[in-house]
Amino acid sequence: MNQNNIALIAGATGLSGSYTAQRLKAEGWTVVTVSRSAVDLPWSDRHIAVDLEDADASLSALKAAADVTHVFYCTWSRQANEQDNVRVNALMIRNLFEGLATAPIRHAALVTGLKHYLGSFEDYANVKPYTPFLENSPRLPGLNFYYAQEDVLFEMAARRGFNWSVHRPHTMIGFVVGNAMNMAVTLAVYASICKHKGLPFVFPGAPEQYNAVTDVTDARLLAEQLLWAATTPEAANMPLNTVNGDLFRWTWLWAQIAEYFGLEVAQYPGHPVPLEEQMAAAPATWAEIVAQHGLQDIGVNKLASWWHSDADLGRTLECFTDMTNSRTRGFSAYQQSSQSFFDVFDELRARRIIPS
Repeated sequence: MNQNNIALIAGATGLSGSYTAQRLKAEGWTVVTVSRSAVDLPWSDRHIAVDLEDADASLSALKAAADVTHVFYCTWSRQANEQDNVRVNALMIRNLFEGLATAPIRHAALVTGLKHYLGSFEDYANVKPYTPFLENSPRLPGLNFYYAQEDVLFEMAARRGFNWSVHRPHTMIGFVVGNAMNMAVTLAVYASICKHKGLPFVFPGAPEQYNAVTDVTDARLLAEQLLWAATTPEAANMPLNTVNGDLFRWTWLWAQIAEYFGLEVAQYPGHPVPLEEQMAAAPATWAEIVAQHGLQDIGVNKLASWWHSDADLGRTLECFTDMTNSRTRGFSAYQQSSQSFFDVFDELRARRIIPS
């Protein structure tokens, strides 16, 4: 048991936060969860409902977390433009640490992602970075809320004397209903609709993604790396890329997904056919599928994030990462990427969220 390890998970209902909380709980940690709403989380020992954009509310609510020893910051708030992204997301992480001013923090981890190398939403993929992405690469010019979050983390660590780690996953593969960036669930819904309607199962992204080498990040592996970094002195104070450890091309994985769902791979048209356009009528179609198969009544737009999967699959440059910082310090976790998707699909079927 790790009775002296008390973890605070900010963003505990999201993909990275929920998997991390469950992993730490399994390891015997006390888990304090934070989210905007009051929710009953089975992996939480103590839940704090607070909007981190509200400084006064954060100071008050986080008094209930004055004993935490480790912080895992796994949340962000999307705004209308990058200037507001920077302002709001820097404010949120600052409010969290200000609310934990007396807590005996030993380590704080921040989860960001590959926009560190690719640029913000407004300037996304307008660079041609070296691949694999290197953890010691300099920041790109311009605004980026990941950089703003990092700067607050570095400032607080220097002021308070705790260690830090920054984790940069690629596309996250896991399952949380309502997550805004969930490719595995999105593709499962897309495949189910194609099967129901007899539509061609066509890869929706750019030819550069269809043919290029890429990788993804299983949420379970990210949770494992977060635990490892928090408990490994050699991992202190460094950025850590976080991917499964294998490489693939979508030409191959698309066929694997098609086979799972009993679909034929449609001929790739050589250009993007965005899901957001293909799935314009998805709400009505999904309601038919739910009724026909007796599924959980969850709206398609709460399951699928068409826009985000379109962004990931529509990149016009190669994206994969190097994990030197953690590999050379003993982190050896590995996950086969095709199985990451299949495990999510299996869970969705078992929970009666998609048809069997």
